[in-house]
Amino acid sequence: MCGIVGVVSPTPVNQLIYDALLLLQHRGQDAAGIVTQQGRKFFMHKAKGMVRDVFRTRNMRALQGNVGLGQVRYPTAGNAYSEEEAQPFYVNAPFGIVLVHNGNLTNARELRTELFLTDHRHTNTESDTEVLLNVFAHELERSTRGVPLRQPEDVFAAVRAVHGRVKGSYAVIALIVGHGLLAFRDPHGIRPLAMGRSQDGTVMLGSESVALEGTAQCFERDIAPGEAVFITPDGQVHARQCAENPQLNPCIFEFVYLARPDSVLDGISVYQARLNLGETLAKRVVSTVPPNEIDVVIPIPESSRPSATQLAHLLGIPYREGFVKNRYVGRTFIMPGQGVRKKSVRQKLNVIASEFKGRNVLLVDDSIVRGTTSREIVQMARDAGARKVYLASAAPPVRYPNVYGIDMPTSSELVAHGRTVEEIRQLIGCDALIYQDVGGMKKAVGALNRSIAGFDASCFDGVYVTGDITAQDIASLNEGRIGVETGEEDYSRLALANAQEAQQEA
Repeated sequence: MCGIVGVVSPTPVNQLIYDALLLLQHRGQDAAGIVTQQGRKFFMHKAKGMVRDVFRTRNMRALQGNVGLGQVRYPTAGNAYSEEEAQPFYVNAPFGIVLVHNGNLTNARELRTELFLTDHRHTNTESDTEVLLNVFAHELERSTRGVPLRQPEDVFAAVRAVHGRVKGSYAVIALIVGHGLLAFRDPHGIRPLAMGRSQDGTVMLGSESVALEGTAQCFERDIAPGEAVFITPDGQVHARQCAENPQLNPCIFEFVYLARPDSVLDGISVYQARLNLGETLAKRVVSTVPPNEIDVVIPIPESSRPSATQLAHLLGIPYREGFVKNRYVGRTFIMPGQGVRKKSVRQKLNVIASEFKGRNVLLVDDSIVRGTTSREIVQMARDAGARKVYLASAAPPVRYPNVYGIDMPTSSELVAHGRTVEEIRQLIGCDALIYQDVGGMKKAVGALNRSIAGFDASCFDGVYVTGDITAQDIASLNEGRIGVETGEEDYSRLALANAQEAQQEA
């Protein structure tokens, strides 16, 4: 999961891209980068850290031009600690191309081999974004056959070829020097990408609608799965469907947790989706814990608030804020390493003891992934004097690895994999544990846009929408992931065993 943005404007774009990246900061906190174009020259600055730390006044002044793109990085592949793997990536032939990417390629290893042996192209990092850039550059070179670009048809031909070679999830924005800005989305539309305009002729593309609306752009539409959009330097927009059988299957975890609640993705309000999840979760709670045994409903900040609000309203139970969040600590879910996650929980959250003391408390979380944070929070509630602590998750049990760009690298790290709800409850230490069910989740979110064919819910149901994922694929992908802690066990063997088990269960 990353946040990407691209802009073509009649005025300088450096500040506009910076502001948009701030609005997408929740999608990645590891690194940030911006590239702009003036004439036939690129100006780039990227580094590890959050947007406000990476870009100083001197950096912004150096980013000249009316066309550009940017990215905030949340790494799931490659070296998380390498500044070289911060995006954007650049290649000088053909024409000169810079590219940012949100997603994860599932066949990056095979493509890297093809690039070296067949395409005669070199990649210098472990990033799958650099692989994607070189595949696109090679196909663009083939489509132009060494002659000047006949835009935009040559560009669309290259995107069609990319769809034929690349597998996985990818929302892409690329800048071709002297020609324009290109955006395209994988044939399943797993990762989001939207387009908007302003009255002055600016055209912006971004991962979420909030990046457009928060920078005074008028949201126009989502980029369709498999579609490519090419924007010339004067702001003319050309669009073409470049996939043979596109089908919209967005990642449902975007609605559960990843996206901002004020965004609209693929015609679905993220906020309303979370309200709907709270409604269906309320029915699950009633079947497990009688409402008269719950004194108060308390959300675990922040993504769970809409679900908790709706749940409390339907059950007629008081809703209270029991945790105060330190907004200057990063999201624990996207921090590498269990040790960092454990340490950060109490730095990130503090209890309001009066809301817990002597009460039976129902805590509502958006999802439970590794269980580490949940266990710490349940203990914090007990330390604050709660008589009983119930825990409800607005999402189903996370049982399978995600291969499309979310940091869920191995089944062994997922608290729900291979365990019953009762076993999970005991590990977390709550008095009752209530999960959303997969069908209820899909129905709650899907009801908001019935034109959507389905969702990628692979981390919940083990069904990978691209249809190309095998046990060996998951094992290979995990070898390149970050944040894996397997102790003394052999990683490759463990990953393969977990992948095979997940596939059999699916």
